[in-house]
Amino acid sequence: MSKPDMLKGSKFKAARWPVSGSGQDVPLSLRAACAPARYAFILLLLLLVCGCAIHRKDARAPRAFRFEQDTFAFANELVWEYYFDEDGRWLHRRRTPEPEYTHHCFVVVRSARQFFQNARFDPALAEADDETYRRLIRQVVARDPARPLPDDRKVVIPGYPHLRAFSEAHAQLLQEECGGAWRSYFQRGHWRIVFPFTRAHQARTADHLLEDLQLNRPPILHLIRFPRLSINHAVLVFDAREYPDRIDFLAYDPNKPEAPKVLAFDRNARTFHFDANDYWPGGHLNVYEIYKNWIY
Repeated sequence: MSKPDMLKGSKFKAARWPVSGSGQDVPLSLRAACAPARYAFILLLLLLVCGCAIHRKDARAPRAFRFEQDTFAFANELVWEYYFDEDGRWLHRRRTPEPEYTHHCFVVVRSARQFFQNARFDPALAEADDETYRRLIRQVVARDPARPLPDDRKVVIPGYPHLRAFSEAHAQLLQEECGGAWRSYFQRGHWRIVFPFTRAHQARTADHLLEDLQLNRPPILHLIRFPRLSINHAVLVFDAREYPDRIDFLAYDPNKPEAPKVLAFDRNARTFHFDANDYWPGGHLNVYEIYKNWIY
């Protein structure tokens, strides 16, 4: 599906490249890093690294991820305001005033899964002070997001029934301790975007998502269009509805914490589709799972 060129006629700094979805600015110098010689080096490196088999854990989590309880109450905000002009061009302009919590889409979904996997909320216990909560948050997010803790080792968060309530009361504390924006820029799986996404790969990804959901393991996806970077975003998938011609994956979008969003997979075209919103004009895109092992 074709869509308006978000960059045509837009205003942007000469040294920066605005990225839809995450609100990130990507230095234009990074595009030069994709020269053919570097492609060859990266390909050789990845062939060596990926020669090892990736073991998928089959242990079922005790419960499924619940959107109303296991998501943050606050949003990752956008630096840019995106819009169609009267000629149908997808443009952008900087938001005024500039939002305070931006560039954290990867951080937010990663942290949501870490709390789901590594924390246990106990509303029967008395509320703690900020320093105690700060220490507990650090313990939760210090864990590898690919390796959940067993129930008897989960970090106990006192005074609240779930993450949604905890984040309503302690948004700033969580924003300070879950990780800086640099973790979105340097997520360990970003190397994957420079390689082709085949339809067979996308179909296998859809199958793997269904397998993960059956085991109550909510996968995190990188949504990408490359090299244009009209979207560069992360969501957490927590449920799926299967139909003869498509699969509707229900996703937690860190930019839109009010309600779940649908990431659709067309079984015939073997293509993912994400509906239009205020940071993406809508259409097909590629996805791959991140935070699943040591190279992603």
